[in-house]
Amino acid sequence: MNARVTSPAFLASKRRASLRPTGGAPAPENFAETLPTEMSVKIFGELDAGSLCSASRTCKLWHRIIAESDAVWRRPCLLVGAVCHREVDGDRRDGLSWKVTLVKNYTRSRVKRDWLRGRYSNVRSAEELTGRKMVPLDAETWGEILQAELDR
Repeated sequence: MNARVTSPAFLASKRRASLRPTGGAPAPENFAETLPTEMSVKIFGELDAGSLCSASRTCKLWHRIIAESDAVWRRPCLLVGAVCHREVDGDRRDGLSWKVTLVKNYTRSRVKRDWLRGRYSNVRSAEELTGRKMVPLDAETWGEILQAELDR
């Protein structure tokens, strides 16, 4: 009496779609195999830091492209630089690559952003910070944080 009705969408999804061109030649496994490396770099360059790290674990080809191209790390590094501009500018002046600059300043930018947004405004003891990642911040950064607290 409870007849199951199978939707057409489910039936269509049960069939395996073929990615092979009609000529019978096998389709490439991913875009990086067919595009010039420069195009793959442009595509990877649109990703955020977390997505870049995930993408580099997808396959050896993606890992190689991401690891060998400093340009893919520029955009995420500039986002970190929006919070830690002095640190990023200094590291770039010192000749560090975009990737090294990002790795060096990523956690610092997250901590600084949380402080500036007031996430730690009501902390009354060090025990309340247990389990939270903290990094050393310079005197200028602490000045910015204290000014933000005064402005709240």
